[in-house]
Amino acid sequence: MIMKDRVGGLHRGLTRRSFVESAAALLSVPFVARATAAWAQERLAGSGEVVVFSYGGSYTQAVRKYVYEPFTKATGIAVIDVTADIAEPQVRAMTRAGRVDWDVALIDGQNYPTMHDAGLFQSIDYGLWDDEALKGAPQSARLSDAVVAFRSTTLLAYDERSFPKGGPQNWADFWSVKAFPGPRGLSSVARHMVLALAADGVPNSDRWPLTDDKVERALKKLSEIKPNVAKWWTAGGEPVQALINREFVMTSCYDGRAVSAIRQGAPIRMVWSGGNLVYVYWTVLKGAPNSGNAQKLVAFLNRAQNAAAFTMGTNLTGPNVNQLQHLPADLVPLLSITEDNASQLVAQDDAWLAAKRPDGKTNVDHLQERWLAWRAQ
Repeated sequence: MIMKDRVGGLHRGLTRRSFVESAAALLSVPFVARATAAWAQERLAGSGEVVVFSYGGSYTQAVRKYVYEPFTKATGIAVIDVTADIAEPQVRAMTRAGRVDWDVALIDGQNYPTMHDAGLFQSIDYGLWDDEALKGAPQSARLSDAVVAFRSTTLLAYDERSFPKGGPQNWADFWSVKAFPGPRGLSSVARHMVLALAADGVPNSDRWPLTDDKVERALKKLSEIKPNVAKWWTAGGEPVQALINREFVMTSCYDGRAVSAIRQGAPIRMVWSGGNLVYVYWTVLKGAPNSGNAQKLVAFLNRAQNAAAFTMGTNLTGPNVNQLQHLPADLVPLLSITEDNASQLVAQDDAWLAAKRPDGKTNVDHLQERWLAWRAQ
């Protein structure tokens, strides 16, 4: 699950509360008010409510203050949060029961293909979007029944204090213990073994799909670095905390977590080369009780200034590149949608992960089995 790994307490001095307060300081109320006044259009006005899945914690606090409340002020539509760890099981259960209580859900990219095929989502009404939003969000982010809510990248992050003359620049450097000594951290997520392929010289264009021969190659490469991995982290806050506490000199890390820490003064540097890019989607559920309002919320979220507010509040980046014009200059280089950073990333092949193998298992389940077997060695 993505969100619980990407938002939360950073370390003892950077709690959920301080994270939200620092984000609040960066994004002023006048900024939001101007954005609301400038972009609210008559076609989004309405009444009633829209029920939206939320991850809770600092994410919900930030999105409510900097996006949902301006949406309500601009349109007259109230936003009701429903909180759960992940949305997918609940969406499937509601659909089976024939009673859908939510309107909008966040769906992880690797779960989207199967749920799309099952017809669980309504088509997105792009007729509600203004021209700027359509041009700013690339076609690849605007699917027939889903829109990218935010991009999440697993990338290399290092402690600048450990390498005052310059740190690692790519995953090959991560594997170079002689040139860059010190304990490492790596994610315990099976699909992140693709990062080892980057270290082994596999071109970005050839990383996915993660076929059996590539799995073996990745695991062989991981065996080289295994003695130097101090911890296989599981929660998204762990790698940032370990860098700050000097338990790691470098680690794989979620970009949103790193951005949060950097914005609060942590001596962390992000390396985008070969990062693994995944998407989380906004979806309007089939059978949603307030589907019209849901479509208006999705349209509102993807306008440039509202997208910028979402980024400022959550440190998670939506797809509309026009938001870069409305963000602080020091934040822009830290985001995955800048041309330079985006060009270095590899998008995860969600369709392949969801596809079934001849034995009936999905590819993601197969990867998990191979991963656990290797870890047990």
